[in-house]
Amino acid sequence: MITLRSIPVHAVLATLLFVSHLCSAQTPVRPPIGSFFKSAAFSGAEMSPNGRFVAFRVATKGSRATLGVLDLDTMQPTAVAAIDGVDIGAFHWVNDKRLVFSVTDLRIAEGERDFVPGLFAVDRDGNGFRRLVETDFHYLKNTDEPNILPWNTFLVGVPGTQESNDVFVMLYEGYGKNVDAFLRLQRVNTKSGLSTFVDTPDYAHDWLFGPDATVRTVVTSIGKRRAVHYNDPASATWRKLAEFDSLSGDAFKPIWYGADHTLYVSALNGHDKSAIYRYDLSSGKLAPQPLVSSNDYDIDASFIHDKGKLLGVRYHADGEITQWFDPAMLAIQKEIDTLLPATSNRISVGQRSQTANVLIDAYSDVQPHSYLIYNRDSKKLTKLGMAHPDIDPKQMGTKDMVRYKARDGLDIPAYITMPPGGIKKNLPMVVMVHGGPNVRGGRWEWDRETQFLASRGYVVLEPEFRGSTGFGSRHFKSGWKQWGLAMQDDLADGAKWAIANGIADPKRICIAGASYGGYASMMGLVKDPALFKCGINWVGVTDINLLYTVRWSDLSDTTKKYGMPMTIGDPVADAAQFAATSPLAQASRIRQPVLLAYGGVDERVPLVHGKKFYDAVRQGNPNVEWVVYGDEGHGWSKPENNVDFWSRVEKFLDRNIGKP
Repeated sequence: MITLRSIPVHAVLATLLFVSHLCSAQTPVRPPIGSFFKSAAFSGAEMSPNGRFVAFRVATKGSRATLGVLDLDTMQPTAVAAIDGVDIGAFHWVNDKRLVFSVTDLRIAEGERDFVPGLFAVDRDGNGFRRLVETDFHYLKNTDEPNILPWNTFLVGVPGTQESNDVFVMLYEGYGKNVDAFLRLQRVNTKSGLSTFVDTPDYAHDWLFGPDATVRTVVTSIGKRRAVHYNDPASATWRKLAEFDSLSGDAFKPIWYGADHTLYVSALNGHDKSAIYRYDLSSGKLAPQPLVSSNDYDIDASFIHDKGKLLGVRYHADGEITQWFDPAMLAIQKEIDTLLPATSNRISVGQRSQTANVLIDAYSDVQPHSYLIYNRDSKKLTKLGMAHPDIDPKQMGTKDMVRYKARDGLDIPAYITMPPGGIKKNLPMVVMVHGGPNVRGGRWEWDRETQFLASRGYVVLEPEFRGSTGFGSRHFKSGWKQWGLAMQDDLADGAKWAIANGIADPKRICIAGASYGGYASMMGLVKDPALFKCGINWVGVTDINLLYTVRWSDLSDTTKKYGMPMTIGDPVADAAQFAATSPLAQASRIRQPVLLAYGGVDERVPLVHGKKFYDAVRQGNPNVEWVVYGDEGHGWSKPENNVDFWSRVEKFLDRNIGKP
């Protein structure tokens, strides 16, 4: 049973002092591996709607992550919530007095967990605690508490109105049964626990709420068809705005609904890059000119607002950009950037702010996230805490966006992280391949895996190969059915670019990645044996056919029927291509050293992928290292397992490409 325990105020204050003390602590010349992979000490902060309080999650060495609230008038912290045996997970303000939060466990592997996140509510002074959602893996309640929702219920959002104690949750029907899920939206009172279902069209998801806490738009999905529906305030009825194939060029995604009943959407609108447009709800047309656009990047923005007024939008280009429409917020951003010139400074205010307080999340490629408060009137800057205070930015490697040409002329973006120190030429290099693969892989911020490798002297190249999202429709669609083909060539072309520019030693390049990245790493050894001297694959796909045939994975039938045949290929029509681009089928060609690591309870890429490949590749290759983390899923959750795995990576790279 998960039970609430009290935490004294002095413990929270001591934690904040502990974090601040570590900020100035001396660190070794070569940071120890544990400093990269330990849980964050200060792992998030959120301003209350009125701007008078900041909720934060913090943990000292050896303690669980707890929830606290800082009064910005008195600068006195209050211990709000701690749960025996687990850590506080995500948290959000419901209103100026009340918060909701989930739970997790940062010390154990996924397979060891016997609970789900649940949902809890508590007042900012620690009173009024209520369990809203069960944490046990059963549909029947195991508690006598009234009005508890079943475990397969998850937070969607908060209405955001001052007088409301409600939140929105979704009941995930079919979740955990390896079938397509059916989502049902509910509104829950965090005081009483009473809930009511919200009337929306069937098969709805991606709910968008208006300032009046009413669901205004939803997206519905049936097969490969998607539709956008609008809850018209004039008629109080739902009407369909548009319908399209999910991967078609005329698709659009609702982003924000303003107080003036203006709908903003992300759409291609006949262009290669998606942008943010106003959508005319009467005519069903997009505005002629976008609100936010880029020549190089898709724009999928989050909106920053106060009292329903649009202040600005935040999106990711080569790094994160905040485009302010409000002159006062633009001026504040400039003030803060002057005070903190070495970091990217993400600022936020309360949605109904009554104070001059601004919350800052400061970070860079070499500095983990750090949280501060800035008062616009007094111009005072106050440190709250750091995620990884024992990381010294001077010992980290710089990260930049570069672009190179693929062999067919396609422009390939990539992040490159150089190791710290003066030598920048003829270095050993790791080509790190992101998973997905139809996602954007990298971000300009501190990354523990990349920085660990850089701290050991390696250049890290992270290509955004074709098929990656965020770089336009052409870039995305040119990766369709290109597993092991043009997608693979993009990685080799990136390595050759680094060699041609004198960055990488051609005799010391390794390819590595997880999930799809693991697949591409093994295919790199098959296709380009002279280029890649070794390969690292963790939780990687080893045969495309297995994605279709293994029934106990978490890939839905709809994904296999509609999405994968278009983006990856059809098992029947593309059988010859699948065989030619299967690391499992081509395992006998791999002679380079290989490190393989898999999770014993991985439902995304089940262990059979690794076992079959390991058995095949070691028949003709004596240099194969194999490790299974029995309780881990699709990646490593347990700090000890991360340290063990990356220690193996360090030794593996040192043996194979570490020496000139």
